[in-house]
Amino acid sequence: MATSITPLGRRVLVKRSTSEEKTAGGIFLPDTAKEKPQEAEVLALGVGKDDEGKDVSTLFTVKKGDKVLISKYGGTEVKLDGDDVLIINEADILGIIG
Repeated sequence: MATSITPLGRRVLVKRSTSEEKTAGGIFLPDTAKEKPQEAEVLALGVGKDDEGKDVSTLFTVKKGDKVLISKYGGTEVKLDGDDVLIINEADILGIIG
C-alpha cells in the first residue's frame, strides 16, 4: 500500500466523491448497484517534462483542491492509505466544478 503518490507527466491524482447510499425515493443501494461518481477532488498534479521538454507544472489548467468532473471509465485505480484514488490524464478531466 502506497503512502504517497506523485503522478508523472500530464497526469493528475484524484479522489472520487462518495456515491449516494440511497435513491431519491428512499431505496438503499448496495455497493454493487452504485454507479461510479464522476465528481472528484484533485489531490496532486504531475511533475516532469512533456514531449517537447516543457515543465508540465506550468501547463495544468486545474490545481490541487479543485472539484472536477471526470470521465466515467478513464484512469487507473490505486490504493493510497486505504483509500481508492485514481490517476488520470488531464485530458480525462471534463470540467472544473464551481
